Amino acid sequence: MPILGILASSITGGLVTDAGAMFPIRSYVVPSGGAASIEWTSIPSTYTHLQIRATLKSSTSSYIALQFNGVFSGSAYDGHGIDGNGSSVTAYAYNSRDNIPTFSDGISTTQYSGLVLDILDYANTNKNKTARWLAGFDNNGSGNIYFESGLWRSTSAITSIKLFSGGSGTFSQYSSFALYGVLA
Repeated sequence: MPILGILASSITGGLVTDAGAMFPIRSYVVPSGGAASIEWTSIPSTYTHLQIRATLKSSTSSYIALQFNGVFSGSAYDGHGIDGNGSSVTAYAYNSRDNIPTFSDGISTTQYSGLVLDILDYANTNKNKTARWLAGFDNNGSGNIYFESGLWRSTSAITSIKLFSGGSGTFSQYSSFALYGVLA
């Protein structure tokens, strides 16, 4: 069942899937004791884009790392972003990393954070892969917001996605993650 519904078609009286419709692929809620990483494998290539939606908290205030297809290379990923905390804004860029960092200034350890991450043209084997995301948290008047993007310098179709703490932390109990397929 599509998340955003369907569009009734007047052609032969059938129904046509609405462009932009989102279909749930898999979800996960972190159990008691936490989780060191979240990984989706065997991702079907039947969609145009992917989206991850998460509500998460970590045991340490470190960044959250993103990797594709198990590639852990010191030069495979690049990116840039801006973040703000209510009183200042920071812009940054990085290149030749072994992961794409999200929540560059650190995820909250006391409040659940929100994350919406798009992976564009994930199955297209004619171009490198890009991701963009909006994330943030409010900590009773303080907090951060992040608008970032990353690049995986590979034309391989993405078949697995891994999220893990960039430090020694774990995802806290009740953190939830959902992977969706998006049709164009």
